[in-house]
Amino acid sequence: MRSFSNLWFWIALAVVWSSTSHWILGVPYDMVQRAERVGGKTEEDFEDLVRINSNRLLYIARVSGLWILGLSCAVLTALGMLGFIYSVEFAQAVFLLAFPLFFVGLISLATAARIEREALSGPELRRRMRFLRIYIQIIGMVAIFVTAMWGMYQNINLGALGG
Repeated sequence: MRSFSNLWFWIALAVVWSSTSHWILGVPYDMVQRAERVGGKTEEDFEDLVRINSNRLLYIARVSGLWILGLSCAVLTALGMLGFIYSVEFAQAVFLLAFPLFFVGLISLATAARIEREALSGPELRRRMRFLRIYIQIIGMVAIFVTAMWGMYQNINLGALGG
């Protein structure tokens, strides 16, 4: 299972990060822009969608957050060990895809809690959503860079070993 030399892995990586940076807290980013540009009913719809998705995320975190955290950590640890200790390339690829998404989930949860706590709306809510998108894009850029470097290292290393 040569993941880093497989075009489908790189397509999946691009699609995951493109989707992740477009859907902020389950809200498409173009709604943020449209709410600012048009206002009125569009802005109300945007705020309602953010509130619904934030409340849903916070409910899930309050009800089963510790279980999700524990299971996520266990799966990431298993992938990390399989990938980097036992040299399973497929586990390395999945780890490099999933590990940064874990941090995206954490900052999304923190943003949802802040939106609820401060009852954000209007320009302040749009600003918070913009910042969240920028943070997610930074995580994505670092993740893609690290994955690309590791993938090149794997391909060069295995190419030199003949296999």
